[in-house]
Amino acid sequence: MNNFPWLTLVVVLPIFAGSLIFFLPHRGNKIIRWYTIGICIIELLLTTYAFGYRFQLDDPLMQLTEDYKWIDFFDFYWRLGIDGISIGPILLTGFITTLATLAARPITRDSRLFHFLMLAMYSGQIGPFSSRDLLLFFIMWELELIPVYLLLSMWGGKKRLYSATKFILYTAGSSVFLLMGVLGIGLYGSNEPTLNFETSANQSYPVALEIIFYIGFLIAFAVKSPIIPLHTWLPDTHGEAHYSTCMLLAGILLKMGAYGLVRINMELLPHAHSIFSPWLIIVGTIQIIYAASTSPGQRNLKKRIAYSSVSHMGFIIIGIGSISDTGLNGAILQIISHGFIGAALFFLAGTSYDRIRLVYLDEMGGMAIAIPKIFTTFSILSMASLALPGMSGFVAELLVFFGILTSQKYLLMTKILITFVMAIGMILTPIYSLSMLRQMFYGYKLFNAPNSYFFDSGPRELFVSISILLPVIGIGVYPDFVLSLSVDKVEAIISNYFFR
Repeated sequence: MNNFPWLTLVVVLPIFAGSLIFFLPHRGNKIIRWYTIGICIIELLLTTYAFGYRFQLDDPLMQLTEDYKWIDFFDFYWRLGIDGISIGPILLTGFITTLATLAARPITRDSRLFHFLMLAMYSGQIGPFSSRDLLLFFIMWELELIPVYLLLSMWGGKKRLYSATKFILYTAGSSVFLLMGVLGIGLYGSNEPTLNFETSANQSYPVALEIIFYIGFLIAFAVKSPIIPLHTWLPDTHGEAHYSTCMLLAGILLKMGAYGLVRINMELLPHAHSIFSPWLIIVGTIQIIYAASTSPGQRNLKKRIAYSSVSHMGFIIIGIGSISDTGLNGAILQIISHGFIGAALFFLAGTSYDRIRLVYLDEMGGMAIAIPKIFTTFSILSMASLALPGMSGFVAELLVFFGILTSQKYLLMTKILITFVMAIGMILTPIYSLSMLRQMFYGYKLFNAPNSYFFDSGPRELFVSISILLPVIGIGVYPDFVLSLSVDKVEAIISNYFFR
């Protein structure tokens, strides 16, 4: 059983099983729906089994590795493997995708295609997190774009074609830079390409070349995990997409960019990263302040949540830029924690939209009396989003703060300044979160409306929100769940920077 290809199974199963949807008998959507949810649950159980019983936590090297020659002509291998950093995002992917397919119950139009795209997206998201080959990483990265584009342009809101086109232009344009960086690293210094992560991690480049590579990868990942000024596709896309797509976008797609920054920019290009990290920190602080102050001005509820998630990604960038154990651990914890919180907020925004069919916040008000359960879960998760102690966001942001303060790279004055600016961002976060709650749920606007009778959230929606809420509180109470996965690998990465 030790050399059983677990990861290949995990990556290939969803898209393979999804292509079988088109052969199912078409008697209503119920069969397709249950089939998709069943595949997601089987996949989640498979990953948890493989990671629970086949993965040693104290080993910072790649595990569960597979290495099959794929294309003989230019040494292209199917290389998969996971380590402490990628195990968290993969499990997060399984969890959020299962809940998103469960959340997509109301979709009845073209439900075969929809559920196939959800499953294809599942494969395309686990792919980058588990690939050990640069070209395979790129291919999986691209596999992601097509399902998202179709899900946007077919099941979106009114301006869905505009936002889908904007999304595909931004992300496909950025992946050109990714491809150039991949080919540059692969072809440097040898005749036949070396695309393996392990060999290119030990490779050393001339500093100028390494900086060029770094800029290319940075542009690609800055579009995906939106780093200002390349973030403008995100609010449009989130404002138009159906909320199950939003859950996948906010929960997983954004995390691929941050994961790429850690995996490629930090591990493979350490000299350039130590040159660029002060700029990353400056950009991250600007991003926290900017997004947190742009968010209250948004009328659209989903756009407001989208800007809040841009602001939370700033903490990840700062954690990556502070070259310290604590900071990087905090960034990885924030990746997991914002994956849960962002997905839950978009889900609740979508369910309340299903109730009242209003998008703009200034038309809402007084919904707390009509839908008390949604109100309760929305309040709790907004508190989690503004980093209430006892929730996962608080631990992650605290670790990022500590990471900057204990970093050996920066002077004391700069550290104090950065922390001060970040603290301003922490003050701005409750402002937009609580004003969003106030505009939606308090007041008298909808209370005397003629259609004031709404159904409250049903058992399915309650199940989704509670099963996202439990890990958030669990990580907040006992963060060692996630930290114990990544701490050895993080130590190995950081030791690169100080002992060269």
